[in-house]
Amino acid sequence: MSDAGAGPRPLPTFRPDERVCGNCKLWSPHSEDHRGWVGPCRLQSSRGMFPPSAPICDKYAPRGSAAPAPVVSSTRTRTVRSVAPVVVRHRADPHQVVDLEGLNMTREELMDIFREASGLTDPPLAGKWEGGTVRLVPGNPELQAKDLPIDNLFHKVTMVRDRIRVLEQKLNAHPKLSEAEKAEMQGYITRVYGSLTSFNLLFKEKGDQFVGAKGDE
Repeated sequence: MSDAGAGPRPLPTFRPDERVCGNCKLWSPHSEDHRGWVGPCRLQSSRGMFPPSAPICDKYAPRGSAAPAPVVSSTRTRTVRSVAPVVVRHRADPHQVVDLEGLNMTREELMDIFREASGLTDPPLAGKWEGGTVRLVPGNPELQAKDLPIDNLFHKVTMVRDRIRVLEQKLNAHPKLSEAEKAEMQGYITRVYGSLTSFNLLFKEKGDQFVGAKGDE
Protein backbone atom coordinates (compact mmCIF):
# COMPACT_ATOMS: atom_id res chain seq x y z
CA MET A 1 0.00 0.00 0.00
CA SER A 2 1.14 3.60 -0.54
CA ASP A 3 2.24 5.70 2.45
CA ALA A 4 -0.51 7.66 4.17
CA GLY A 5 -0.86 11.10 2.61
CA ALA A 6 1.68 10.34 -0.10
CA GLY A 7 -0.97 9.57 -2.73
CA PRO A 8 -1.06 6.52 -5.00
CA ARG A 9 2.08 5.17 -6.59
CA PRO A 10 2.45 5.96 -10.31
CA LEU A 11 1.27 3.28 -12.70
CA PRO A 12 4.17 1.08 -13.85
CA THR A 13 5.19 1.35 -17.49
CA PHE A 14 6.61 -1.39 -19.69
CA ARG A 15 8.46 -1.47 -22.98
CA PRO A 16 6.12 -2.07 -25.95
CA ASP A 17 7.79 -5.45 -26.59
CA GLU A 18 7.25 -6.72 -23.02
CA ARG A 19 4.51 -9.36 -23.05
CA VAL A 20 2.85 -8.57 -19.74
CA CYS A 21 -0.77 -7.86 -18.82
CA GLY A 22 0.04 -4.16 -18.31
CA ASN A 23 0.56 -3.88 -22.09
CA CYS A 24 -2.77 -5.59 -22.83
CA LYS A 25 -5.87 -3.50 -23.61
CA LEU A 26 -8.00 -5.97 -21.63
CA TRP A 27 -6.27 -5.21 -18.30
CA SER A 28 -7.28 -2.03 -16.44
CA PRO A 29 -5.87 -0.52 -13.22
CA HIS A 30 -8.25 -0.52 -10.26
CA SER A 31 -6.50 0.04 -6.91
CA GLU A 32 -3.34 -0.61 -4.89
CA ASP A 33 -2.45 -3.38 -2.46
CA HIS A 34 0.81 -4.84 -1.10
CA ARG A 35 1.80 -5.73 -4.69
CA GLY A 36 1.33 -2.18 -5.99
CA TRP A 37 -1.28 -1.42 -8.68
CA VAL A 38 -3.71 -4.26 -9.37
CA GLY A 39 -6.71 -4.56 -11.65
CA PRO A 40 -9.04 -6.98 -13.43
CA CYS A 41 -9.08 -8.43 -16.92
CA ARG A 42 -12.15 -7.19 -18.80
CA LEU A 43 -12.50 -10.51 -20.57
CA GLN A 44 -11.64 -12.88 -17.71
CA SER A 45 -13.13 -11.29 -14.59
CA SER A 46 -12.87 -14.64 -12.74
CA ARG A 47 -9.13 -14.07 -12.36
CA GLY A 48 -9.82 -11.29 -9.85
CA MET A 49 -7.29 -8.52 -9.21
CA PHE A 50 -3.68 -9.01 -10.32
CA PRO A 51 -0.68 -6.74 -11.08
CA PRO A 52 0.16 -5.50 -14.59
CA SER A 53 3.44 -7.42 -14.50
CA ALA A 54 1.55 -10.74 -14.72
CA PRO A 55 2.43 -12.90 -17.76
CA ILE A 56 0.02 -12.75 -20.69
CA CYS A 57 -2.57 -15.38 -21.63
CA ASP A 58 -3.89 -16.46 -25.04
CA LYS A 59 -6.36 -13.53 -25.03
CA TYR A 60 -3.56 -10.95 -25.08
CA ALA A 61 -4.33 -7.88 -27.22
CA PRO A 62 -1.70 -5.08 -27.26
CA ARG A 63 -3.01 -1.59 -26.51
CA GLY A 64 -3.98 0.29 -29.65
CA SER A 65 -4.53 -2.92 -31.62
CA ALA A 66 -7.65 -4.73 -32.72
CA ALA A 67 -8.83 -7.83 -30.91
CA PRO A 68 -7.00 -11.03 -31.98
CA ALA A 69 -8.40 -12.47 -35.18
CA PRO A 70 -9.66 -16.05 -35.11
CA VAL A 71 -7.23 -18.64 -36.45
CA VAL A 72 -8.31 -20.03 -39.83
CA SER A 73 -7.15 -23.52 -40.67
CA SER A 74 -5.12 -23.81 -43.87
CA THR A 75 -6.43 -27.32 -44.53
CA ARG A 76 -8.88 -27.36 -47.43
CA THR A 77 -12.13 -29.03 -46.58
CA ARG A 78 -14.94 -29.99 -48.84
CA THR A 79 -17.81 -27.51 -48.70
CA VAL A 80 -21.07 -29.14 -47.73
CA ARG A 81 -24.06 -27.47 -49.29
CA SER A 82 -26.76 -26.72 -46.76
CA VAL A 83 -30.34 -27.65 -47.59
CA ALA A 84 -31.77 -25.78 -44.58
CA PRO A 85 -34.05 -22.81 -45.28
CA VAL A 86 -32.43 -19.39 -45.13
CA VAL A 87 -33.86 -17.18 -42.40
CA VAL A 88 -33.35 -13.44 -42.85
CA ARG A 89 -33.34 -11.58 -39.53
CA HIS A 90 -34.22 -7.90 -39.55
CA ARG A 91 -32.74 -5.68 -36.89
CA ALA A 92 -35.41 -4.50 -34.47
CA ASP A 93 -36.05 -0.79 -34.07
CA PRO A 94 -34.65 0.19 -30.62
CA HIS A 95 -37.37 2.84 -30.32
CA GLN A 96 -40.22 0.39 -30.91
CA VAL A 97 -42.59 0.33 -27.91
CA VAL A 98 -43.01 -3.03 -26.17
CA ASP A 99 -46.19 -3.71 -24.17
CA LEU A 100 -45.49 -5.89 -21.12
CA GLU A 101 -48.88 -6.40 -19.47
CA GLY A 102 -49.67 -2.70 -19.52
CA LEU A 103 -46.08 -1.54 -18.89
CA ASN A 104 -44.93 0.32 -22.01
CA MET A 105 -41.27 0.97 -22.76
CA THR A 106 -39.03 0.97 -25.82
CA ARG A 107 -36.87 -2.01 -26.77
CA GLU A 108 -33.76 0.01 -25.88
CA GLU A 109 -35.13 0.80 -22.41
CA LEU A 110 -35.93 -2.88 -21.91
CA MET A 111 -32.42 -3.88 -23.00
CA ASP A 112 -30.93 -1.38 -20.54
CA ILE A 113 -32.79 -3.15 -17.74
CA PHE A 114 -31.45 -6.52 -18.92
CA ARG A 115 -27.91 -5.13 -19.10
CA GLU A 116 -28.19 -3.69 -15.60
CA ALA A 117 -29.60 -6.93 -14.16
CA SER A 118 -26.99 -9.15 -15.83
CA GLY A 119 -24.04 -6.96 -14.81
CA LEU A 120 -22.58 -6.74 -18.30
CA THR A 121 -19.25 -5.02 -18.79
CA ASP A 122 -18.83 -1.28 -19.27
CA PRO A 123 -19.25 0.26 -22.74
CA PRO A 124 -15.97 0.74 -24.62
CA LEU A 125 -13.69 3.58 -23.60
CA ALA A 126 -12.47 5.85 -26.41
CA GLY A 127 -9.15 4.43 -27.61
CA LYS A 128 -7.08 7.55 -26.99
CA TRP A 129 -7.85 7.39 -23.26
CA GLU A 130 -6.86 3.73 -22.72
CA GLY A 131 -4.20 3.49 -20.00
CA GLY A 132 -4.45 7.25 -19.38
CA THR A 133 -4.45 9.11 -16.06
CA VAL A 134 -6.43 12.05 -14.66
CA ARG A 135 -4.31 14.33 -12.44
CA LEU A 136 -5.97 16.41 -9.71
CA VAL A 137 -3.71 19.35 -8.85
CA PRO A 138 -4.49 21.32 -5.62
CA GLY A 139 -4.42 25.11 -5.69
CA ASN A 140 -1.86 24.99 -2.89
CA PRO A 141 1.50 24.12 -4.55
CA GLU A 142 2.73 22.57 -1.29
CA LEU A 143 0.11 19.83 -1.53
CA GLN A 144 0.69 16.74 -3.63
CA ALA A 145 -1.31 16.07 -6.79
CA LYS A 146 -3.37 12.89 -7.04
CA ASP A 147 -3.46 10.64 -10.09
CA LEU A 148 -6.57 8.64 -10.99
CA PRO A 149 -6.56 6.05 -13.80
CA ILE A 150 -9.03 7.08 -16.49
CA ASP A 151 -10.35 3.50 -16.57
CA ASN A 152 -11.44 3.93 -12.91
CA LEU A 153 -13.11 7.26 -13.62
CA PHE A 154 -14.86 5.86 -16.70
CA HIS A 155 -16.18 2.87 -14.73
CA LYS A 156 -17.67 5.17 -12.07
CA VAL A 157 -19.22 7.46 -14.72
CA THR A 158 -20.76 4.42 -16.43
CA MET A 159 -22.18 3.18 -13.13
CA VAL A 160 -23.80 6.58 -12.53
CA ARG A 161 -25.25 6.54 -16.05
CA ASP A 162 -26.70 3.04 -15.64
CA ARG A 163 -28.24 3.82 -12.23
CA ILE A 164 -29.91 6.95 -13.61
CA ARG A 165 -31.31 4.99 -16.56
CA VAL A 166 -32.82 2.39 -14.24
CA LEU A 167 -34.25 5.15 -12.04
CA GLU A 168 -35.79 6.76 -15.13
CA GLN A 169 -37.37 3.47 -16.24
CA LYS A 170 -38.81 2.76 -12.82
CA LEU A 171 -40.14 6.30 -12.59
CA ASN A 172 -41.91 6.08 -15.96
CA ALA A 173 -43.47 2.73 -14.99
CA HIS A 174 -44.53 3.76 -11.48
CA PRO A 175 -48.26 3.03 -11.09
CA LYS A 176 -48.96 5.59 -8.34
CA LEU A 177 -47.46 8.69 -9.95
CA SER A 178 -49.57 10.96 -12.11
CA GLU A 179 -48.43 11.94 -15.59
CA ALA A 180 -47.74 15.47 -14.33
CA GLU A 181 -45.53 14.13 -11.51
CA LYS A 182 -43.67 11.85 -13.93
CA ALA A 183 -43.09 14.75 -16.31
CA GLU A 184 -41.76 16.94 -13.49
CA MET A 185 -39.34 14.27 -12.25
CA GLN A 186 -38.29 13.43 -15.81
CA GLY A 187 -37.31 17.07 -16.19
CA TYR A 188 -34.92 16.75 -13.25
CA ILE A 189 -33.42 13.56 -14.69
CA THR A 190 -32.93 15.24 -18.07
CA ARG A 191 -31.07 18.10 -16.38
CA VAL A 192 -28.87 15.55 -14.56
CA TYR A 193 -28.01 13.99 -17.92
CA GLY A 194 -27.18 17.46 -19.23
CA SER A 195 -24.82 18.09 -16.30
CA LEU A 196 -22.93 14.89 -17.15
CA THR A 197 -22.42 15.49 -20.88
CA SER A 198 -18.88 16.75 -20.12
CA PHE A 199 -17.92 13.08 -19.74
CA ASN A 200 -19.14 12.17 -23.25
CA LEU A 201 -15.60 12.49 -24.65
CA LEU A 202 -14.69 9.31 -22.73
CA PHE A 203 -17.19 7.11 -24.61
CA LYS A 204 -16.12 5.42 -27.81
CA GLU A 205 -19.68 4.99 -29.13
CA LYS A 206 -21.99 7.99 -29.45
CA GLY A 207 -25.01 5.85 -28.51
CA ASP A 208 -23.51 5.28 -25.02
CA GLN A 209 -23.20 8.98 -24.21
CA PHE A 210 -25.30 11.20 -21.94
CA VAL A 211 -28.06 13.18 -23.67
CA GLY A 212 -29.64 16.12 -21.87
CA ALA A 213 -31.99 18.91 -22.86
CA LYS A 214 -30.80 21.07 -25.75
CA GLY A 215 -29.88 23.92 -23.42
CA ASP A 216 -27.96 21.63 -21.06
CA GLU A 217 -25.68 19.86 -23.53
